[in-house]
Amino acid sequence: MTMRLLNYLRYYLYIGWHWNWRIARHMIRQEKRGEKKYGLRTTGADELGHLRKKGVDTSHATIYMPAGYDLLENLFAQVNLSVCRHFIDIGSGKGRVMVVAAHHGARKITGIEFAPRFCAAARTQLAATALVIPGFEYQVINNDAFYVDIPDDADCLFMFNPFDEVIMSAVADNIAESHARNPRKITLLYANPLQRECLEDIGFTEVYHTITLKYLEAIIMELQANP
Repeated sequence: MTMRLLNYLRYYLYIGWHWNWRIARHMIRQEKRGEKKYGLRTTGADELGHLRKKGVDTSHATIYMPAGYDLLENLFAQVNLSVCRHFIDIGSGKGRVMVVAAHHGARKITGIEFAPRFCAAARTQLAATALVIPGFEYQVINNDAFYVDIPDDADCLFMFNPFDEVIMSAVADNIAESHARNPRKITLLYANPLQRECLEDIGFTEVYHTITLKYLEAIIMELQANP
């Protein structure tokens, strides 16, 4: 068995054990299709033990699990990334979302991720994508999202429930401060939107909702230029 097939099997067992086997079958089919389509190696779950061994506080973070390819493609079909000025992935992991966003038209992309190992993987994935889709600008910031200012040209954000309410409240404040400095429409694509109230508190409103198999949920929210 190849390492890739073994990784799929491990991920299938992980999802089946923690969620259910129907979702596991669905997600593995999508993983195999998406990894081949976009030339990625991002499948798998990571409970961040490598960070805890180094003394990093992970108490506010969620485990690493990439957003499903079908979910991403559904969300990106609802927005026009080719007119997006600056796409930000908050909790960017190994770079899957940024690569898929580039394939859907985003040309300026930033990832924010606090795990150095994931940042390195993301940069490798993005460099390979730049050979296929030349001309897009990207960077990966290795920092806790709590401390990272949202650029004033950022108008499309993505999150896959990367952290708890403590960090999300700070991220929401950072978004609000950026919006106050440069009022503009900001679109947020939010998978597994458990902390949506923090974003509603600063003026975001839901404009799109999707859910598959009762658990694979995402929303699109908008913050208008003059809320």
